Amino acid sequence: MAEHGAVSSVLLRMNAAWPLSAAARELACAGVPVFPCAPWGKRPATEHGFHDATTDLDQIEAWWRQSPGANIGVPTGAASGAVVVDVDVHGPVDGRTGFDRATRAGLVDGWELLVGTPTGGMHAYYPATPGTEQRSWQAARAGIDFRGDGGYIIVPPSARSIEGTTVGYQVEEVNAGPASVLDAGRLRYFLDPRPTPRHAPGSLDRGVDVDVSRLAAWVAARGEGERNRGLFWAACRLAENGLPASDALDVLTTAAGHAGLAEREITATVRSAYRTVRRTPARRGARDGSSPVRGASPLAATAWFDRNNSTRPSTESSRVRGL
Repeated sequence: MAEHGAVSSVLLRMNAAWPLSAAARELACAGVPVFPCAPWGKRPATEHGFHDATTDLDQIEAWWRQSPGANIGVPTGAASGAVVVDVDVHGPVDGRTGFDRATRAGLVDGWELLVGTPTGGMHAYYPATPGTEQRSWQAARAGIDFRGDGGYIIVPPSARSIEGTTVGYQVEEVNAGPASVLDAGRLRYFLDPRPTPRHAPGSLDRGVDVDVSRLAAWVAARGEGERNRGLFWAACRLAENGLPASDALDVLTTAAGHAGLAEREITATVRSAYRTVRRTPARRGARDGSSPVRGASPLAATAWFDRNNSTRPSTESSRVRGL
């Protein structure tokens, strides 16, 4: 049988009859930090969510004494030594199809455990890559999420209430072969490939080019207060470089969603950026300062967006002054 990491090793020793408090303590004793989530749910029950995860047995005892039915959350990535491919089944989206495709392509071999989820999906556990950060991401159209650094997972013997019925997380299959680390970046590209810019004639007269994957990563890292403006600037850069608006939406929707923007907000901002670039000649902006988006710095372009953009998503504007 494959050698398992701390999380998988503990999960193999327990079953649905274990009290949640005992399971939480067992994980902590193995060096795996835990935190409580809402009973029958997935929402963290602490102020800072997975950032509050600990192996302190006194704190864990206090949490579960206060809420014995609290589900168990475990931060993924370097904190616990485990990463998880989360296969969702929601309505018309069945992540098992994408996982099967990735299996045939040899991209998801080496899992330690397969855990069935209450909604009919699956969690595939892998060892984290030592010394390498692998950030969490979503491939929504494929129905698959990756839970790595910056994410968390609900572990057995936790349970959910689904349409009035209690359904637990349960280990369904154990790998008898060798476990191996997962190339999460390669898997993401396979499930959700990114288009490359199709440069329009004359669009690169300033010698400006765009690395689409780096631009998307930059958008994904924007914090509250700069998300819309960063998205607007990035969309302007893609428009300048001749990428069709539909492809820009494909590139930026997942990235901006990771930053916390809703799909409607993302669509409105990207379309606004494309309208702005189409109607504004580059030399006009350089001459009178009316629109500095072409080739401009993020600061200049987003300042212009603050002053002139009329398609400001309402939910963000309620939280961030000027947007």
